[in-house]
Amino acid sequence: MIKWILILLIAAAVLSLFGFPRLAGAAATGARLLIAIVLVLFLLVVLGLIVVA
Repeated sequence: MIKWILILLIAAAVLSLFGFPRLAGAAATGARLLIAIVLVLFLLVVLGLIVVA
């Protein structure tokens, strides 16, 4: 999932440089959503609510 976050962030930067603000915004929003999901899962693992075997 981290790989997808990096891909979306790079895509947002490139699209922004080439003058596509709406596509850059969409890519950045997708990256933000994935970052939020990763942080929630990380906190659940740290708090012990999800056991990673």
